[in-house]
Amino acid sequence: MSDDPSKTLPAVDAMREDWAIVDPLMGGTRAMREAGELLLPKWPKEEDCDYRKRLGLSTLFPAYRETVKNNTGRVFAEPIVLGEDVPPAVVDFTDDFDRQGNNLQVWAKSFFTQALSHGLCHALAEYPNIKPSGDTEQLVTLADARAVKARPYAIMIRPQQVVGWRVSNDGGEHVLTQFRYMESVEEEEGAFGIKCINQIRVLIPGAWMTYREQTDAKGMKTWALYDEGPTSLDHIPLTTLYTDRTGFMTAKPPLLELAYLNAKHWQSQSDQDNILHVARVPMLAISGIDDDTWELKVGTASATKLPKDGDMKWVEHTGASIEAGRTSLIDIEDQMRVAGAKLLQKETKSVKTATQAEEEAAQEMSPLQTMASGLEDALDQILQHFAELSGLPEGGHVQVQGNFDIDFAPETTLPLLLNMASQGRLSDETLFSEMQRRNVVSSDIKWEEEAAKIATQGPALGAL
Repeated sequence: MSDDPSKTLPAVDAMREDWAIVDPLMGGTRAMREAGELLLPKWPKEEDCDYRKRLGLSTLFPAYRETVKNNTGRVFAEPIVLGEDVPPAVVDFTDDFDRQGNNLQVWAKSFFTQALSHGLCHALAEYPNIKPSGDTEQLVTLADARAVKARPYAIMIRPQQVVGWRVSNDGGEHVLTQFRYMESVEEEEGAFGIKCINQIRVLIPGAWMTYREQTDAKGMKTWALYDEGPTSLDHIPLTTLYTDRTGFMTAKPPLLELAYLNAKHWQSQSDQDNILHVARVPMLAISGIDDDTWELKVGTASATKLPKDGDMKWVEHTGASIEAGRTSLIDIEDQMRVAGAKLLQKETKSVKTATQAEEEAAQEMSPLQTMASGLEDALDQILQHFAELSGLPEGGHVQVQGNFDIDFAPETTLPLLLNMASQGRLSDETLFSEMQRRNVVSSDIKWEEEAAKIATQGPALGAL
């Protein structure tokens, strides 16, 4: 038994082992250096000062972070489209989705980035705990809410914040009955300063609690109840976006193998930089001299007198191991490209409605398309929570329109499209739309207007 709210579940500890690699890779060179020996082991008998110098000179090839960024960019190649069934009040919430100035598009992109890099991410639909002036009761009417401009908003809960949860089985359906996560709040300190306080928030259906660490009379650190209050819903308005689900509230990073390769590249790059440093500094070797008191002067303005049969020469690295290291780095980079592109490789998925099941139709979807579909469902659920907190029956739906083509390199595909158009095998309108899809032409330009401009501008220069 444990009454410690900070105690993590074994499932959380298992996921954190993967995040210990992912977090530094997403943080860049500084975060990788801070990880120290976890991702850059010390060599046997290597002195601490030598290791710190080697670590301080190591730089990250950001393959993992850039792959996450590029795949996220594909999902958000087009703006999120709000369905006609989204109530006007909920539409207004999307302009400032998190009450931090981020609209739905910006917030959702950050939300998906976290889910793609770590395997999952959570969003809590929150309502401000504002009370009418002079009253101790919570807001209970829509008029009270409008008077103080209270409205629902989304809080992104990163997977690293999660401490644990409890779930019940209701007729085979998993129902979340408790959710615990760590958060940091700022409080004023003095006239100008602020201090950050870590606290654990516990959510249960219909209520919430916060715990803060305190020191008891014996000097022991304990977590004590700091604040609590009710909520207006009989369930926890939490939404979880999975990109590689392994179970309820658990997942693994879909690009984990790429993360391992990137960490291996970090180590190999450090070795390569170190050997280059050593190889660039030749060593002076002297033979035929036994007198330790013999004075040696080396420089362009001095000469060295050697005894009979004495010899002195510079010894340089042959460079064979340098080339082998360079080849190894190139091989790892090629492997990372393959591992990073796997999200765009299509798999045969049976996505069937009742009608499709009768027709036994199947649809090909890439893993990234499936993740984008999951993002749609997650955003729909968040809007539904907004509606419930606002006293509305439905929150509506959204549509995520991304670009999931494997071959999406304009420098290679556009010449082919232009050649097809010049041979009359592709219409001008289709060529125009393909250029828009590749962001070569602005999406604000309409084909009908552009076609009219082309018709009035006269013959092309090549036709004169």
